[in-house]
Amino acid sequence: MTQDDKNLTDRRFYKAEQEASFAEARPHETPQTRHPAYRLAFRDTDFLLREELRPVRFQLELLKPEMLLDEAGIGSTLIVYGSARIPSPEDAQALVDAAETPERKAVAERLAAKSKYYEEARKLGRIASECAPVENGKRQFVVCSGGGPSIMEAANRGAAEVGAETIGLNIVLPHEQAPNPYVTPRLSFQFHYFALRKMHFLLRARALAAFPGGFGTLDEFLETLVLIQTGKMKPIPILLFGKEFWDRIINFDAMAEEGVINAADTGLFHWVETAEEGWQKIVEFYDLGCE
Repeated sequence: MTQDDKNLTDRRFYKAEQEASFAEARPHETPQTRHPAYRLAFRDTDFLLREELRPVRFQLELLKPEMLLDEAGIGSTLIVYGSARIPSPEDAQALVDAAETPERKAVAERLAAKSKYYEEARKLGRIASECAPVENGKRQFVVCSGGGPSIMEAANRGAAEVGAETIGLNIVLPHEQAPNPYVTPRLSFQFHYFALRKMHFLLRARALAAFPGGFGTLDEFLETLVLIQTGKMKPIPILLFGKEFWDRIINFDAMAEEGVINAADTGLFHWVETAEEGWQKIVEFYDLGCE
């Protein structure tokens, strides 16, 4: 028995990483030790991917980002939703030129016209990163996007350009997808479950900016409205960029007139066109010192 063995505060059991190293260093190979059944359960990838282990995978996908974001000192986030198809201003003309039919050219021109929102998302990321406070040792309003291209890239890019860390919550899809280059590597996460990804978007969210986008943007933005409308989530500033676009997509006033929402529900979000307008709404909501 060593002196360390007599220490009352030391743990009596080895840590999992130590046990794993013992298992990997076993002195001999036998049919029993080579069989998958003998693997430590937490080192057995095939076992973890079984259908019956879905609840465990849910828990892992909840815990990993939560723990790493906490360790990184992230107190709160500014969430940015928006299309993965809107080009940056420098790429807008190339998108139009590449269109092969009149119909595709018309669509490309409409997307190119929205490139101004790429620049506004970029500016919002920059402003939030320069002005956001630090409270209790935690950074606030850290820019967080879906980690993909277009509007998501723009928000991450704006933050990265002023030296700020920025978060990307990517999702595994059947077609190829990779994080944009402006996401901080240690804050770049990949999800299997959409539900857990959306939960992590909102766990630390203290403001949300929704730019023109498709089904994904609608899903994420409208779920936030539902959570606030039903009282499941406390209100946060929700910035809706591009009134002309959104008025074509969703007629909120008509929903109120039809009685399926209350008239007051149209006040759950703010119409804005510029990053400066959007940030001012956040400043006013939280009474921040930086404008």
